[in-house]
Formats: sequence, structure tokens, C-alpha cells
Amino acid sequence: MANTFFQVQSYFTYWLDAVGEHSLHSPFFYDFYTQVVRPREKDTDFQQAEKIRQALLADRRSIAAADIGAASSVLSGHQRSIRDIARTSTSPVRYSKLYARIIKAFHCSEVVELGTSFGVNTLYLARYNRGTLHTFEGVNAIADIAQANFDAAGASGIQLVRGNIDHTLSRFLEGVKSVDFALLDANHRLIPTLQYFEALAMKVHPRSVMVIDDIHHSAEMASAWKAIQQHPLVYATADLFRCGLVFFDPSLNKQHVVLQY
Repeated sequence: MANTFFQVQSYFTYWLDAVGEHSLHSPFFYDFYTQVVRPREKDTDFQQAEKIRQALLADRRSIAAADIGAASSVLSGHQRSIRDIARTSTSPVRYSKLYARIIKAFHCSEVVELGTSFGVNTLYLARYNRGTLHTFEGVNAIADIAQANFDAAGASGIQLVRGNIDHTLSRFLEGVKSVDFALLDANHRLIPTLQYFEALAMKVHPRSVMVIDDIHHSAEMASAWKAIQQHPLVYATADLFRCGLVFFDPSLNKQHVVLQY
């Protein structure tokens, strides 16, 4: 892969910079790290989601997966097996659990996910969400499977929005007062990532949290992450290598941490 050297180099830098609870001087980040990042919940909370994940990873059926701004060649415009897409496009379990813990800790009700994929991560996000989860998927064949997974899991409070996110997100945000939590895991390129972030940032409040996936996937995504850190509405960020967490509370006074995870 073209980005392999960049990713290895980025991980080495992350490994050198990452700190744990004993090096965190910020009361906010100390509490966040010890109470949200580090704790582990019982796997029984997510048994249904993991059963679906395992079924997807064993599914050899092929579907048409047109490229609508994927990170690399995951969705390459031709037939791909469901298991291959699931293997490369689904968030790792420990990150899915982390996102669920954030939603629980911040008492989120209005949750947005850009990039549904097959809906496994969506089920995690919905586990502790207090309201409606709006999840956006641009590939119709993938959205069909995600909806079937939501139905099989008996999940409620999930609204699947189909179509190109470049168009569907702006229409959705016109009718939304605020967003409590957002996960950006769709178009892993500089300009679309910044456009999505800017659109969602207009709906945040001091307790909102935004997660940017794959911030070290490529030089483009690293540039997007740096730009987001410098955004005037952003008051704190946390780098967990796989993802970046963004906070909007002015009392945090422009902090950035690299956390061991």
C-alpha cells in the first residue's frame, strides 16, 4: 500500500509522544482518560453486534461497491466480497467500545455517523445513545446490508440516510438544532473531511464531541487533522492514533494531548 511507510512513521512518532494518566496535568483529560478511555465494559453489552461482525467476516458473497470517496481501494467500483469489505472498513472492537463509552459519559442524544458500512459500529454507537442516531452511507448495496443488520439486531433509534454524503449531510443539518456526538468515517481525503467537519461544527455546543477516523492514514488525513486542531471552535483534541477526538468547550483553553490506547 502506498501509505504504509507514512503510517509506520506516524505510529513511531505517536508511540514516542503518547502519555498515560500519570503524565496528564489537565484535570479534564485526566478524568476523561481514567473514566472513559481506560475502563472496559462487559462484552455482553455488545454480543449481538459481534455476532453480526463474525457473520460478515465469513460471508463470501460479492456486492457492487462503487467508490464514493473511500480511503483507499476498499470500495473500488467493482464486485467485492462482503467479508473483504467488512475486514477493511469496520472499526476495531476496542474503538467501537470507546465511542460507545464517550456517548454514555457525555449523555448524548443527537448522534451522527458518517460512513455506516455494514452497521456494526452503528450498533455500538446506538447502545448508550439517548435519542436518534443518524448514520450516513453512500453505497446502496452496503446500506441494504446495514439495514438488514439493524433489523436483525432489533435496534431502535437508528435512522439510515442513503446517498452521497456531500449532498445528504447538508440537507440533514438544515433541520437539526445541535449535534452531541459525530463520527467522521466516510471520505478519508483532505477536502471532504474538512467540509464535513465545518458543516458539523456549526451545530456543536460545549459538550459536543467529534471523532475523526484514520487521522494517520495518509499525509492528506494528517493535514486534515492539523487543520481541525487549529479551527477556532476547537478547544481541545486527543490523538489516539487510529482516531482523533475533538472537544469544543472554551474552558479547555486550547489543549492537545496524545494518549496511550
